[in-house]
Amino acid sequence: MPTPLHPVGIFGGTFNPIHFGHLRIAQELIDALGLKRLHLIPTGTPPHRAAPVVSPEQRAQMARLAVQGHASIVLDEREIVRNGYCYTVDTLAELRGAYGPVQPLVLLTGADAFVGLTGWHRWRELFELAHIVVAHRPGLLSDAWQDAMPAVLLQEYENRVCHDVLALTESPAGRVMALTVTQLDISSTAIRRMVQNGRSPRYLLPDVVLRYIEEHSLYVE
Repeated sequence: MPTPLHPVGIFGGTFNPIHFGHLRIAQELIDALGLKRLHLIPTGTPPHRAAPVVSPEQRAQMARLAVQGHASIVLDEREIVRNGYCYTVDTLAELRGAYGPVQPLVLLTGADAFVGLTGWHRWRELFELAHIVVAHRPGLLSDAWQDAMPAVLLQEYENRVCHDVLALTESPAGRVMALTVTQLDISSTAIRRMVQNGRSPRYLLPDVVLRYIEEHSLYVE
């Protein structure tokens, strides 16, 4: 029987700016799934929302500062340098090509994002490229959560759901698992508003990121 492989994680977001809520989820994902590494991927030009006012390069630099020295997290700038809209399926295809057909890959999504998965570009291909781990706060998942899924997604979920981390190590892709995480009540939107209003967001994000925001006068308008 082949030795199970430690999965590689993929955690994307605008990170505008990155804060302790993002970093805590990343750490819990690493610990709970035994990840060999986690790709932290700032979104380039998102197809489903307006582009952030802060440049992709500045968002990437804040993320880089936030995770510097963390042995298991690698800042991945592939979406920052990609031309045009950034689709998750393209990012996963690139990572699958880099890691080969055997390495387990795990895409992290939130519960709300997973419910809307059928609106993602070429969404069915995601299951061919990676496992999906749905991060949720304690007590969130219920029958109501499954009722919110379109029927076609619910069928995929029921066919692919697993409850044992080991299942994510035994195949390269195709499973779905729900993972309870500590979701700190911090939002990038609130941090931006605090800066705009002249209030300090200290202790909501790493000091090194706050210094970068102040030095570059980000979010002041």
